[in-house]
Amino acid sequence: MTTFPADHKDFFRTAPVRLWEDGFAVDPGSYYGALRAQGPIGWAELAPGVPAYLITDRRAALDVLQDDETFSHDPRAWERTVPEDSPVLGMMRWRPNALFADGAAHVRYRATLIDVFDLVEPHDLRERVHRAVRLLVGRIGPKGEADLVGDFAEPLMALVLNDLFGLPQSQGDRLNWCVGKMIDGGAEAGEGEAEYAQYVLDLIAAKTERRGDDLPSRLLDHPAGLTPEEVTWQVFLTLGAGYGPTANLLSNTLSRILGNPDYYSTLTSGARPVMDAVVEVLHHETPLSNYGIYYVRRPVAFHGVWLREAVPVVVSYGALGLFAEREIVSGRHPNDASHLSWGAGAHSCPVKQHTLLIVTEAIERLTQWLPDLDPVLPRERLAWRPGPFNRSLTALPVRFSPRAADPSGDPS
Repeated sequence: MTTFPADHKDFFRTAPVRLWEDGFAVDPGSYYGALRAQGPIGWAELAPGVPAYLITDRRAALDVLQDDETFSHDPRAWERTVPEDSPVLGMMRWRPNALFADGAAHVRYRATLIDVFDLVEPHDLRERVHRAVRLLVGRIGPKGEADLVGDFAEPLMALVLNDLFGLPQSQGDRLNWCVGKMIDGGAEAGEGEAEYAQYVLDLIAAKTERRGDDLPSRLLDHPAGLTPEEVTWQVFLTLGAGYGPTANLLSNTLSRILGNPDYYSTLTSGARPVMDAVVEVLHHETPLSNYGIYYVRRPVAFHGVWLREAVPVVVSYGALGLFAEREIVSGRHPNDASHLSWGAGAHSCPVKQHTLLIVTEAIERLTQWLPDLDPVLPRERLAWRPGPFNRSLTALPVRFSPRAADPSGDPS
C-alpha cells in the first residue's frame, strides 16, 4: 500500500476551483489567483465531477513537461473514471496519435508529422495566407465593418487548412462548428466531437481512394507505414489543433493590437513587428490556456502535493502567463523563449513556425489592406467563450473605411 506523505497536501477533501463556470471566461485571473493561493499546484474542476491538479508555477510546469518517466500522456486509466457523456471527453479521450502516445509510438507519430509539415515551404504557406486574406478582404472590404473572429480569423484558418489538407472550401463552416463545440467543452461537445470525427473520416476515405498534393496523402504514403486508422487520428489531431487554437491566436492578437492605439500605429507603420504582439498574447492570453494534460504513472509526491493516478495533471499556460505578466509589471520582460505556450520537452509543438507564419502574415496583410481598423467596443467589454481549455473571443467587431479589393491582388 502506498503511504501518503504527512508533509504533502491531498486535495481530495478540498472544494475545487471550477473552471467550467461562466465566470472563468469573464475573469480567469481571479480563478487562477485562487489556484495559485494553494501553492504551485491547485485543485480544479474541468467539468462537473471531473477534478484535476492544475500547475500554476513555472518550475513545477517544466518538471512535468520534461519528466517522461513520472508523467504520461495516456488518459485511458482516467477515462474509466468519468461518464461517457462528460463534456471534456472530446478533448481528453485517448486516440492513437502523437498527443496521447508515449515512448516509441510517440516518436514514430511525431516524426511523420514533422516530415510532412516540413514539406510545406514557407513561401508556399505565405502565398496561401495571402490568397485567403485577399478573398476575405474582398468580402468584407466594401461593407466598412466586420467581425474579425467570424469574418476573418476563423474563415481564414478554414481556407488555409482546407487547402493544405485537400478539402473543399465549402466545408469551412462545418469545420468551424464542430471544432469550436468540441474545444468549448459544453453541452454540445459530444456532438461536435462526433461531427469532427466524421469530417476527418470522410477526408481520409477520399484520400485513401485517390491521393492528392496534400498532407493526408503524404501521411498515407510516408515510409513509416502508418495505417489509414493511424493517419486518421494524426489528421484529427493536427487539423483540429491547427484550426481552433491558431484562429484564436490570430483574433486574440488582433484584439491586443487594436485595443492599444499607440501599439497599433507602430505596427502599421512598420516600426514594431507583429511578432511582438503575438508573443504578448502567448504570454498573457494564450489560446489553449489549460491543455498541457498529463497523468502520473504511479502515486508520487510532487512540489508539496500528493498526486494520485487517474487524475489529470494540467499545466495551466493561462495561469503561468498571468504571473509572468506580474513579472513584467515589476520590471522583468520575458521574451519568446520564456513562455511555455508551445509546451516543452518531447511533446513540444512540432509546427510552431508554421503557426507563427500564418498569424503574422495574416495580420500584416490585413492591416495593409485595411489600415484604419477601429474597434467598436473597448477591450474590457469584449466577450470570451466559456470552457476550461481555451481563451477565445466570441467576436471582435471593427469599423474601417470601405474599400474594394485591388484586382492585382496587392494593397494600394
